[in-house]
Amino acid sequence: MGMCFGVRDAIELAHERAAAGPVTVLGDLVHNESVLADLRGRGVLIRQDASDIPTREVLITAHGASNRRIESLRQLGLTVTEATCPLVHRAHQALKKLVTAGFHPLVIGQAGHVEVRGLTEDHPECDVVLTESEVDLLPERPRYGVVSQTTQPVARVRELIAHLSQRFPGSEVRWIDTVCQPTKDRQTAAENLAERCDVILVIGGIHSNNTRRLVDTCRSRCARVHWLQTSNDLDPAWIRETDTVGITAGTSTPDSVIEAIETALKNLSSQRMSPQTEAA
Repeated sequence: MGMCFGVRDAIELAHERAAAGPVTVLGDLVHNESVLADLRGRGVLIRQDASDIPTREVLITAHGASNRRIESLRQLGLTVTEATCPLVHRAHQALKKLVTAGFHPLVIGQAGHVEVRGLTEDHPECDVVLTESEVDLLPERPRYGVVSQTTQPVARVRELIAHLSQRFPGSEVRWIDTVCQPTKDRQTAAENLAERCDVILVIGGIHSNNTRRLVDTCRSRCARVHWLQTSNDLDPAWIRETDTVGITAGTSTPDSVIEAIETALKNLSSQRMSPQTEAA
C-alpha cells in the first residue's frame, strides 16, 4: 500500500528543482493534498493554467502530458522538466504503437482525468470509455486498439474489453495492458485484506483515481469501508470494540499520513481497553 516509485521519484525531482531555483508545477504533481502542501512550503508554485506560469521552469506532473502540450509550453519560452511516471510513458508509447499499426485508439479510463488527457491529446480521434453503456455508444470500426489509464483495476479493464468484443464481433480488438504493476499489487492486497476485516480504512487524496478504485474494490468485499485523507478524518464511531480493522492506501499517500492514522487507531484501541475509573 501507499506510495509507488513513480510518485516518490516525482516528489524527489520537485524537491531538487525547487532547491535549484523557482519552479512551477502545471497541475497537481500528485493527487494528495498533504504532498501538495509540503511542496508549497518548499516554494514550489502550482498552477492549473499554462498561461499563468510565473517561472521560467515548469514541471510536468507524474500523470504525464501529451507531446502537443509539452511543445506548446516550450513555444512559450519555458524550460520543461518531466516528472512523468515511466509507466505512464509506457502507456503513451503503447497507444502510439497501436495507432501506427492502423488501429482506432480507445482508452479505458476516466474522461477528463489529467492522465487520460495526456494520452488522448496527441490522438484527437481517440475514444474514452469507462462503462459498458459507453462502449455501446461507440461506432463499429474494423480495428480497435485499446490501452487503459494506468490506475484502472485490471479485472475491470478485461470486462470492458470482453464487452467491446461482444458488441463488435466483426472487429479486431488488440489490447496492450498498461495498468501499472503497483496498481495491480495494491488492488490484490486490498481484496485479500477486505475479505478478512470488519472495517476497511482507505487512505488517499479525494481526487486520486487509484484511491477511488481501492475504495470500490474494498466495498465489493467488505460492508464497512471509509475513505479518509488524514487522521483528522478518523471517526471513532466507525469502529466497534470487537472489530478487525484493515488499512490500505493509494499510490500517492505519504507514509507519514498512513503512520498517523495507524497511531490514532492504536490510541483508540488502548483507550477502549483501559479499565474504567469508578467515580468517587
